[in-house]
Amino acid sequence: MVLKAAVAAKAGEQFPDDGGDKMTKSDSELRHDVERELEWDPSIDARNIGVMVKNGVVTLTGTVSTYSDKWRAERIAKRVAGVTAIANDIEVKLSNERTDADIAESARLALKLDNRIPADRVKVIVDHGWITLEGTVDYYHQKSAAESDVRYLDGVRGVTNAIAVTPHVSPAEIKTKIEEALKRSAQLDASRITVVTEGNKVILSGNVRSWAEREEAELAAWAAPGVSQVENRIKVGY
Repeated sequence: MVLKAAVAAKAGEQFPDDGGDKMTKSDSELRHDVERELEWDPSIDARNIGVMVKNGVVTLTGTVSTYSDKWRAERIAKRVAGVTAIANDIEVKLSNERTDADIAESARLALKLDNRIPADRVKVIVDHGWITLEGTVDYYHQKSAAESDVRYLDGVRGVTNAIAVTPHVSPAEIKTKIEEALKRSAQLDASRITVVTEGNKVILSGNVRSWAEREEAELAAWAAPGVSQVENRIKVGY
């Protein structure tokens, strides 16, 4: 279907209806799909989460009891075909209040126990339940793992990941590795994605069929060694 869609797009034609989901949905249809997806996923209680949609942009509202639930709701909404952007306005109303000192200690311990992360190079700052991570690591997966380690801690209202990835690879090598990764992905049509490197910054552009594909391309870029920044300009919809 992806290959056929690419050919149709180059010819200026619309996608044929071959039994799959149509890419163009009304705001009401998209709202219904996001609501059903939230209800379907057993990892979250979506009874207090509201969904609004305008021109394909989804706004999540309501309240949850943990920051991890707010994060999960956003991830679930991104899976729905037709979503072009998300504003996460869900409020975290904690069921378990903790002091900043307690949260900081739990965060430092979680990072120390994760052997993927050079804990001595990551600094934890907590302000009214909001964790900020600072420092430097060698790979993006270490930065991502650090955020994951603290996201689920009790009492956390939010996480800002300000960890920097220290570059060790040439821009040409970064570009080549990302293009190869995109071609290997079964979920992407790599011919519709352009990769540009500026130092250790990666710029992605082009068009994909869904938000999930857009995110898949960005994750492929972040996985390349030496990438310190990814600017995702990929548009959803052909």
